[in-house]
Amino acid sequence: MWTNNSAAPFLLTGFLGSEAIHHWISISFFIIYFTILFGNGTLLFLIQRDHSLYEPMYYFLAMLAGTDLGITLTTMPTVLGVLVLNQREIAQGACFTQSYFIHTLAIVESGVLLAMAYDRFIAIRTPLRYNSILTNSHVMKVGLGILMRGFVSILPPILKLFWFSYCRSHVLSHAFCLHQDVMKLACADITFNRVYPVILVALTYFLDALIILFSYILILKTVMGIASAEEQAKALNTCVSHISCVLVFYITVIGLTFIHRFGKHAPHVIHITMSYVHFLFPPFMNPVIYSIKTKQIQRSIVRLFSLQRA
Repeated sequence: MWTNNSAAPFLLTGFLGSEAIHHWISISFFIIYFTILFGNGTLLFLIQRDHSLYEPMYYFLAMLAGTDLGITLTTMPTVLGVLVLNQREIAQGACFTQSYFIHTLAIVESGVLLAMAYDRFIAIRTPLRYNSILTNSHVMKVGLGILMRGFVSILPPILKLFWFSYCRSHVLSHAFCLHQDVMKLACADITFNRVYPVILVALTYFLDALIILFSYILILKTVMGIASAEEQAKALNTCVSHISCVLVFYITVIGLTFIHRFGKHAPHVIHITMSYVHFLFPPFMNPVIYSIKTKQIQRSIVRLFSLQRA
């Protein structure tokens, strides 16, 4: 078994070649992080206080907002530390822990999007049985299953990182710790850490995406069977927000995957930018999408401001 002979901290990296303007870059990150925290925090507050939003669809939306907040709060300290304070050092244990939560929450987000597709599937395919199927206890079990899948499935490769020896360069390519970034620095056989994540991605992201696609094919088939064009539009409109969030999430996943697999000769800044887009764009856009496309959320916002004025 490998033991960790080199306990020296890792070095995080911001935007190579742009260190002189890191302070200016940090301003845009401050704005993005504030918007993410405010947007998702507002969604959680509205769902918690507005009893009209006590429905399965909004419980899953609350899980999505909570997951987005988790991912943001996990990466924010080190990203701003590098950009603002040039604080590049991170202890190995802290790095592995950050990597664990980043990848865990990404898998959880994929699971939540799948659960939201399940919610829309039940609502449109069997509307009369919706409340009897998606009871509070059932929603809690689905949520617990999503969390367990995320928190348990990523443990094996992360735990292996603690046993590796790191005798090569300790410089990471991002301002936060990613498993695929850390494992390349190990002086050990990393075959398991290369193969396991590929299988895990296939059984989570890829499988989730396929099931979501299949569920929407069935939803579309059901909607096309509705006689009234107005009712068809109404049914599809309830899915628009979710479809938009799914596209935002999986397009960034696909983009990041293609860059890592086929863009080895692409400039370093492209790799880094795609990583930030993957981890920041969905949390940034999800509250915007649901605020614009969901009438119940809009009404809740109006009621909130009306109460404050009163």
